[in-house]
Amino acid sequence: MSDVKRIATRDSYGATLAELGTEHEDIVVLDADLAAATKTAVFQKAHPERFIDCGIAEANMMGVAAGLAAAGKVPFASSFAMFAAGRAYEQVRNSIGYPHLNVKIGASHAGISVGEDGATHQCNEDIALMRSIPGMVVINPSDDIEAKAATRAAYEHDGPVYLRFGRLAVPVFNDKPDYKFELGKGVVLREGKDVAIIATGLPVYNCLEAAEKLAADGIDAKVINIHTIKPIDEELIAAAALETGKVVTVEEHSVIGGLGSAVCDVLCEKAPTKVMKIGINDVFGESGPALELIKKYGLDADSIYEKVKQFV
Repeated sequence: MSDVKRIATRDSYGATLAELGTEHEDIVVLDADLAAATKTAVFQKAHPERFIDCGIAEANMMGVAAGLAAAGKVPFASSFAMFAAGRAYEQVRNSIGYPHLNVKIGASHAGISVGEDGATHQCNEDIALMRSIPGMVVINPSDDIEAKAATRAAYEHDGPVYLRFGRLAVPVFNDKPDYKFELGKGVVLREGKDVAIIATGLPVYNCLEAAEKLAADGIDAKVINIHTIKPIDEELIAAAALETGKVVTVEEHSVIGGLGSAVCDVLCEKAPTKVMKIGINDVFGESGPALELIKKYGLDADSIYEKVKQFV
C-alpha cells in the first residue's frame, strides 16, 4: 500500500545505536569503511570517540571486536552481510563464537533487495552460516519498530548476536501498543486455521497482504513473524502446524539453511507436517531494481498468494 510508512531497517539500526551510545558508555561501534551505507555514521557523529573505522578489512574488524569484548566493552561490528558473514566467517567462528564473546554483528544489505549491486553483494546465505555457529543468536527484523527493539535486545543479551538488516525501505507495521519483542519468541500477526505462513524479515508484510487475498478465496491463513531464527520458537511453530496441518515458510534468503530449514528441523521432530519453502531456490541473485527482483524471485504479495493457494 502506497500510504504505508516505509523505513529501511539499516536506518533503524543506526538511529538505535546512537541512542544506546548515549545510554551506555561501554558501547563501541566498528565499521568497515561503510558507515554511510550501514548507517553507523549516525553513531559516529554522536560518539566519535567510540567509533572505529577498520577499513575494508572485515576479518580484522572481527578480531578487533573480539579484543574489545574481552576487555569488557560491548562492540557492534558492522558491514554488509556478504562481508560480515561471508568474508569474515572464520574470524566470527573462531574469535567470537568459540570463546563466546559479547560481540554484536550488524549486517546490512542482506538478500536480493540490495538490488543493482548484484549477485556478489546479495547475501542469501548468511542466516545458514551464522545459525551453524554454536551459541550465536540470529535475528532478522521485519520493520523499523522490530529492528530498533532487536538492536536493544542484542545489547542486553550476553553473548554473540548476528543482526540482519536490509537496504530497501520496508513498510512499518509493528507500530501497535501491544507489540512486544522478545528474543526467541515468534509473533502471531494473524490467526487462521487452514495454513500457517511462517515468515521472517522483508517478506513478512507481503505475507500479511497475501493472507488478505487468500481470505477473499475462503482460505484462512495464520501468519507468524519469526524475528529470531536462533533460538527459534519451537513451541509456537509446532502448535501452528498441529492447528493448520500445512506450513509455508517465506524468507529473503536461500531455502537451504535458513528459516525454512530451521522450521523443518523443528517439525520433523515435534510435529511432522507438510511444508512448502518460499525463498531463493539454490541460485545466485542478479542486478536489477529491488522491487523487480523481489517479484521475480517470488517474494511479493501476489506471488506468495498464488503459491500458497496452489499448496493448500
